[in-house]
Amino acid sequence: MANLAKLDFVALDITRKNYLTWVVDAKIHLEAGNLRETIKEDNNASYQDWAKAMIFIHRHLDEGLKNEYLTIEDPLTLWMALKNRYNHQKKLILPRAHYEWTHLKIQGFKSVAEYNSAMFKISSQMKLCGETIIEEDMLEKTFITFHASNMFLQ
Repeated sequence: MANLAKLDFVALDITRKNYLTWVVDAKIHLEAGNLRETIKEDNNASYQDWAKAMIFIHRHLDEGLKNEYLTIEDPLTLWMALKNRYNHQKKLILPRAHYEWTHLKIQGFKSVAEYNSAMFKISSQMKLCGETIIEEDMLEKTFITFHASNMFLQ
């Protein structure tokens, strides 16, 4: 019985901190359940699919958000309401990601693995916001942050 209450991914927090990752997770899970059509404009989804999508989305919302959007019965309307409320996160995350990218230096990490992890985290945040960092950019960033005594590695 405990497994029934287990979430597929982290619920959308009312503080909006995880909106962008929540959207990605929700879209993937809706697609896996053949319910992605329910959150698209001009869809022909059945009422049963709408109900399944609403159950799924509500299950992955913070209790406060569930209460606020309790009267919405259409998954597309709920999806758009959440988007209108939280999609500005891109405007908050992108400048921070740019700042972190600008100040990313390999010398600030104990290992290459930690540096790579930080680099991929920043590039993922930028990709969520619509900007892509290609592999050449990552290599160039790594090379220019090497200490002057290690320039032969370039």
